[in-house]
Amino acid sequence: MSQGSRGNRRGADKKGPAGKRMKTKNPGEASTRAENSSPQKTSTLKECEKNLSRYWLMKSEPESRLEKGVDVKFGIEDLKAQPKQTACWDGVRNYQARNFLRAMKLEEEAFFYHSNCKEPGIAGLVKIVKEAYPDHTQFEKSNPYYDPSSKKDNPKWSMVDVQFVRMMKRFIPLAELKTHHQAHKATGGPLKNMALFTLQRLSVQPLTQEEFDFILSLEEKEPS
Repeated sequence: MSQGSRGNRRGADKKGPAGKRMKTKNPGEASTRAENSSPQKTSTLKECEKNLSRYWLMKSEPESRLEKGVDVKFGIEDLKAQPKQTACWDGVRNYQARNFLRAMKLEEEAFFYHSNCKEPGIAGLVKIVKEAYPDHTQFEKSNPYYDPSSKKDNPKWSMVDVQFVRMMKRFIPLAELKTHHQAHKATGGPLKNMALFTLQRLSVQPLTQEEFDFILSLEEKEPS
């Protein structure tokens, strides 16, 4: 997959399946400004670091969009169509998002989030099947996410492999998550510090177990 080149200030986190088609996140979603800390961002990160059970949210674009002549579309249906329903999550060029990739462990679960589309939201679940290793796209001159400053003996950028687990029982739209987030900020509910809203520019985000479990529980409920 390809998250955009944040390290190169391209401003979009991208992702492309195993060196084939690449997919990018919301332009501007991955700008280097996302690395700046605000008190809310700091509390979100501390909460995730404190909670050692690891869950994630990973954004990808399900609708066609050209980035330097390459269609970066990569939705959950594209992942399902890959051999063994597995693909590399390449193209991340934001240091904070890269560090999250490097923190991922085998079998950890992530929500597959559709971004930069008509209805953004959580489409399904994936799991980590290969821990972080060098992202090949940083060395490919023909690749939109080529980084000439990265060296093979000291690569800047990493990727993981993800495998499809299942579709959500129902699509969980961003608007619904935002409603819960705003309510939980007042009541102290599970989504009060959710990174989707406090670190929204990042295409790879941590989740606490409380957040993950709450979002899973929404599957069983009628949309609010």
